[in-house]
Amino acid sequence: MSEQIKPTDSEVEILSILWELGPASVRDVHDILSRKKDAGYTTTLKLMQIMLQKGLLERDETNRSHVYKAAVNKEQTQKQILKRMIDQVYNGSAAQLVMQALGKHETSPDELEQIKAYLEKIENKH
Repeated sequence: MSEQIKPTDSEVEILSILWELGPASVRDVHDILSRKKDAGYTTTLKLMQIMLQKGLLERDETNRSHVYKAAVNKEQTQKQILKRMIDQVYNGSAAQLVMQALGKHETSPDELEQIKAYLEKIENKH
């Protein structure tokens, strides 16, 4: 994904749905989105059309109901958003982000074990 393409929060919500579902119609996306927030169908449609123009989505027009899919990679997009957040909110400190996340979020014992294993892996590389 180009550094110039910076999805908005609403666009990330739609991308997340499409990453989970795979190719889907506007109706499919809207039905899931409306469970989380009050959004009109035409608003979802317009947003997805804008995302298509921005290169965030691709559209298959072979069927009567157009089917959209994410045109950007989930992991690359997450990395870009995270980097932007670390730079803008935490003054470039990943440690501050991690401490804030762990301090304010209920972390399961399994998640803590995964985090410890990841930290050990990083330490062993150095």
